[in-house]
Amino acid sequence: MSESDRVTPFFFESLPVRGALVQLKNSWHRIQLNQHYEQPVLEVLGHAAAASALIAQSLKFEGQITLQITGKGPLSMLVMQCTSDLALRGMARAELSGADMSYPDLMARAHCAITVDGEDMERPYQGIVEVCGESLAQSLEHYYERSAQLPSHVVLIGEQAVAGGLLLQRMPQGGELDEDDWRRLGLLAATLRAEELRDGAELALLAKLFAEDDLRVLESREVSFHCRCSQQRTEDVLRMLGVEEAEQALGSRGRIDVTCEYCGRLRSFDEVDVKRLFAPPAGQASSRLH
Repeated sequence: MSESDRVTPFFFESLPVRGALVQLKNSWHRIQLNQHYEQPVLEVLGHAAAASALIAQSLKFEGQITLQITGKGPLSMLVMQCTSDLALRGMARAELSGADMSYPDLMARAHCAITVDGEDMERPYQGIVEVCGESLAQSLEHYYERSAQLPSHVVLIGEQAVAGGLLLQRMPQGGELDEDDWRRLGLLAATLRAEELRDGAELALLAKLFAEDDLRVLESREVSFHCRCSQQRTEDVLRMLGVEEAEQALGSRGRIDVTCEYCGRLRSFDEVDVKRLFAPPAGQASSRLH
């Protein structure tokens, strides 16, 4: 198991509260590979990566969650996907006027949706997350409180070296929880720092954060980067363009280059490839008389 990419679930022995701690290094570095994100975008993308892993680790079925932000402001698109097996990928598109842009300015006129899709689900479930407050964590807390009726504390960290975070939730039907205890846990969770995640000792970190509480820490699960792009999916996209647009795209270079926004893989198609894509299926009978 990777020592640098893992989700560690836990719960409090004497309080009806469950939680999870996530630390991302290798997978987070792979998401950044060949990208040039400005710091405000990098931070939000790291927060989205951590949040997606925290949500996906609680799925009880095979599927995936997609956290998608679309906007008409500086951040036009952000997509982060994580499967129930904790395979992660993500990307962002943004045009910034400065590297010191605040979160509210970056997310101006933006909408955020969380979609849960499972193999046994008739249709995906989608929840709309109000973009509010000073961080994605505050937006998610608001979503859990209002839409899921599940009070939560969310702490998210995103910097170039590491992404991660902490999720605490009241356990449904877990009994009464004193408000002072709930407030105390939130204040303790908020002390989480990036340098602590970089050290990678999750058991010691949890013991440090919640020194006054007895925790039951469950087995960690590995998070990994995985992109689902393929030659077949790329060819399907070109077919959707249609033969005329595909031939125009060949242009004077005689080649179409398609780069995956998630993993950066380049796939090239020349004139022969394009003709093959739009050729009739082998063995198809012709109606012409010769």
